[in-house]
Amino acid sequence: MESKNVKTKKHVWKSVASFLLVLFAMPLGHALMILMEHLLDPATLHLTAFIMGAAGVAMVIAGVFARGDTQQTLWGLFGGLLFWTGWVEFLFMYYANRYGTQSEIVNGEIVTKPEYLILPASFGFWAMIVLFYLFCIRSGCNFFNWCQEMIFRGKRTEIMPRPVTRHVSLVTFMELNMLLWTSYLLLMFCYDGHFLGDRHPVTLLLAVGCLACAALMFRRQLKIGSWGANIRFSIATVIVFWTPVEIFGRMNLFKEIWIDPMQYKAEMITLALAFVALAGYLYCAARKKGKDRRTVDTE
Repeated sequence: MESKNVKTKKHVWKSVASFLLVLFAMPLGHALMILMEHLLDPATLHLTAFIMGAAGVAMVIAGVFARGDTQQTLWGLFGGLLFWTGWVEFLFMYYANRYGTQSEIVNGEIVTKPEYLILPASFGFWAMIVLFYLFCIRSGCNFFNWCQEMIFRGKRTEIMPRPVTRHVSLVTFMELNMLLWTSYLLLMFCYDGHFLGDRHPVTLLLAVGCLACAALMFRRQLKIGSWGANIRFSIATVIVFWTPVEIFGRMNLFKEIWIDPMQYKAEMITLALAFVALAGYLYCAARKKGKDRRTVDTE
């Protein structure tokens, strides 16, 4: 009989590579927006942003027809990043600028741009989607599963007798966008002096708590052997980790090089190359795995 104390195998390389892939996307997304604002005139900027969002939608749909869990996950991740940047952040920016929303300025420095100041107005839409997830969808999200157990008790199967159709690309897309949306809402409410403020003890406690949660999540992520599942879990881990990064950066505890990419060209180019290399490696690995599987099936 095998011992019950046998350690679960840890997939260190898969977890680190997946985590870094998603992590590098965070500062690169910020830097891309800033570069586009500075290098493009308003008309070109908004057209480019619309095309970017449309390209993201096309990539997510392409992922539905892709072969293999990892490829579908990557399509959903990259498509979701383009969608969020092009059709969410830039659209908020467009309407904030169009109707004259002012930036939040402290000591002569812009600490919050207009598009983020109006983002909390989307809370009702966010709550509407969360309500749908809670009462209509069975997911692999531990948080939603726990909430459903607390709400439904023993009636979960009765209330949700069957799961919805699951496309990995769309699952990844929705996970990324919902977590980004949640993180931004949380940060904006914390930064708002009418609620807490960026120097409030609760805001600092939130940062420390998220950092600890990210460490625990990564520890669990080490046990996931599938590339696709590991990348999807990384999305949650990285966004939870990025929350204290945003808070500590706002408190000027370190230099956010991604908000001034022209001054830190070497660092940002290195990040971009590392991101492309990781994405290329994972995509090629996924294609090779798919080819090997098809070869076995035909033998």
